[in-house]
Amino acid sequence: MNAAGFISKRIFSLSKENLSSTVMRIAVVSVALGIAIMLVSIAIVVGFKHQIKDKVVGFVAPIHIQALNQNESIEETPFVYDSVLAARLDRPFITAVNKTANKAGIIKTDEEIQAVVLKGVDHEYNWNYISSYLLEGETPKYLDNERSNDIVISKIISQKMNLKVGDDVRIWFVDPEMKARGRKLNVKGIYETGLSECDERFVYCDLNQIRRLNGWDDNQIGHLEVWVDDESKIADYNQTLYYSIPTNLVSYSAMETYPQIFDWLELQDMNVFIIITLMLFVAGITVISMLLIIILERTSTIGLLKSMGASNGLIRSIFMKHSFKILLIGMAIGNVFGLSVCLIQKYTNLISLSPESYYLSAVPIEMNVWYILALNIGTMVLWMLMLLLPTMLINNIRPSKSIRFE
Repeated sequence: MNAAGFISKRIFSLSKENLSSTVMRIAVVSVALGIAIMLVSIAIVVGFKHQIKDKVVGFVAPIHIQALNQNESIEETPFVYDSVLAARLDRPFITAVNKTANKAGIIKTDEEIQAVVLKGVDHEYNWNYISSYLLEGETPKYLDNERSNDIVISKIISQKMNLKVGDDVRIWFVDPEMKARGRKLNVKGIYETGLSECDERFVYCDLNQIRRLNGWDDNQIGHLEVWVDDESKIADYNQTLYYSIPTNLVSYSAMETYPQIFDWLELQDMNVFIIITLMLFVAGITVISMLLIIILERTSTIGLLKSMGASNGLIRSIFMKHSFKILLIGMAIGNVFGLSVCLIQKYTNLISLSPESYYLSAVPIEMNVWYILALNIGTMVLWMLMLLLPTMLINNIRPSKSIRFE
């Protein structure tokens, strides 16, 4: 043990009943609370962003391709998914391509009426996403050369229209000649993703139904859903596809399809930044105040050490080592408390949320070891730099006066 560490261990103690010991305990609590709040805040925001992003991307697909036109309505301009387009989409980062189409309609029962968007999918469609949010029933099994009457509706629509699995429902459409056409369909399943913008509108049906309603050929579709291997690179992949597909087509990423949701998620970063800044500032001021009080209380000790030949650097290192110990104790307690809160919430969903407002039913938690290490190391370095300021006071202490200091 070096001289600074030995002296620090001998003259400082949290167990003593004096002013500096009380201040040190307060500093430990302040540091622990600061670290715990920062850890929980980051875990919540990271989990919040990832879970909502996964929901949105899972519902609308990372990238979708449609005909380039000025049509702002739900009705889509059809195009053919042929071998030429398939070859252009033969990219190593593309994992799947789904053929789909949307069509506006109105669900009408004896008591209620509801505007919806039918999302037509074919026999190759991957139902994994909807299956994970399926509350009742099952997903339909569509065939390539037949039209199925089975549909999957959301919980919101089922409650509004008083529908349940197995019920028949009539959906009305308006054709290009402004004539109303109805189709009697059967509810096969009920899902709930928590994305109110999607759950309130979309009904899954057979793509062949939309082709028949629109008078399309068997090889025509409304848009393509493109799935990729790395969702963190969606923007780059979309840019690549945009310049690869024919000029009569255009590609959009999920972020461009629902910009309001992703813009809202980006605002959460500012909230975390403000919380972390406040916690760093409050806990840092508390630690600085602690060190100032300890220095003032130990003025006579500092004078004695100087009179015995100790340099300012040695004395500063004594107080810095002690402050470092206080920080370590506080940070250890804060990490244990913060991570415990995160684990409890992660596995029990103790704190719930309103899905209508937050898209999730419980506060999400995502713990990443790199975030935790970066937070702890960055916080420790910043607080130690802040502690250099009060130690400058040691340079101004004179042995001749400080030894008599009380």
